[in-house]
Amino acid sequence: MRLVIIGGGILGTAHALAAIGRGHEVVQLEREPEARGATVRNFGLVWVSGRSATELDLTLRSRQLWEEIGGRVPGVGFRPAGSITLVRTPAELAVAEAAAADPSADARGFELLEPVQVRAVNPALRGKFVAGLHCSTDAAVESRQALPALRAHMAASSRYTFHAGTEARSITDTGTGATVIDDQGRRYDADLVLHCPGAAHSGLTRELIGAIPVRRVRLQMMQTAPLDEPLTTAIADGDSFRYYPGFAGAETDALNLEQSQTAIAAEHKMQLLCVQRLHGGLTIGDTHEYDEPFDFDVDEAPYEHLTAVTEELLGRKLPQVVRRWAGVYSQSIDPTTIVTRAKADEHVWVITGPGGRGMTLGPVIGEETADLLNL
Repeated sequence: MRLVIIGGGILGTAHALAAIGRGHEVVQLEREPEARGATVRNFGLVWVSGRSATELDLTLRSRQLWEEIGGRVPGVGFRPAGSITLVRTPAELAVAEAAAADPSADARGFELLEPVQVRAVNPALRGKFVAGLHCSTDAAVESRQALPALRAHMAASSRYTFHAGTEARSITDTGTGATVIDDQGRRYDADLVLHCPGAAHSGLTRELIGAIPVRRVRLQMMQTAPLDEPLTTAIADGDSFRYYPGFAGAETDALNLEQSQTAIAAEHKMQLLCVQRLHGGLTIGDTHEYDEPFDFDVDEAPYEHLTAVTEELLGRKLPQVVRRWAGVYSQSIDPTTIVTRAKADEHVWVITGPGGRGMTLGPVIGEETADLLNL
């Protein structure tokens, strides 16, 4: 079978990888010279710890797929580093204790650590905290180098072609397949077309299926110069308990009721996530903005908050911040919907909306789509 996949982000690339793995031919179109959206503006985290019970099995499957991919394609930078969510108050500790006692704790690899144990796992954490919830199943990939590495791997099959700087303008179902016309008038015939537009909900996406049940979310992040020591796990703060469904429960309700976030953290719906890149720098974030139109400015106050929290947990000054950025991702409105798949025509599908889970769940979403469409 011949597939045309529109979109060079993680979802488009994951679907290409699944199709190539099943012996099909894939042509992938990306309107930019290289994917520039949420796929490369994220942490690169494969985040098991906060996923809800209903999506845990799927997340663990994706984690397994990422490890297998990392073994075949070292350039993606897969590493099973795990994470530690550092708690600083009794209310946060209660959430961590409940998570460690939950029936899913073993599957997630949860263990509640005393400060001395935290420092044994991650010696760079010399700051102020009362405990740490360790998740051994969390992992990371290098988001800015993963896609080129995956494309090179697929190209070696001789069944994969990538067209950069190519914008799909129209898709016509032919009855036996579909035809894509790009912005240079070139034609691509396919048995099946998968349109993976990311956060581009207008244009071709709207022409194909009209309004879809997804929204856009804007975030701010930053990266430092190299830290002069390893940060052996990803780290999060207790505010992250508020934003991940895997921690929902009476203890989180009490946390939200009894312990307010700082004004800046509440305004920007913030949590701290921090992961060390292979080059040594720290990627730190993030904020959440849901109401469009989004500002084009990058606000400084959230960065000051994130810097202060990270320095408190590390017990030291951060290296110089060398870049800051904003990004926008697509999120299904129904929180129980992992990804939105919409059939635009008999041989045309639109797939988007995994939210902040695109990097975590990309491989398994591609695998599921391949199963769904009998590839």
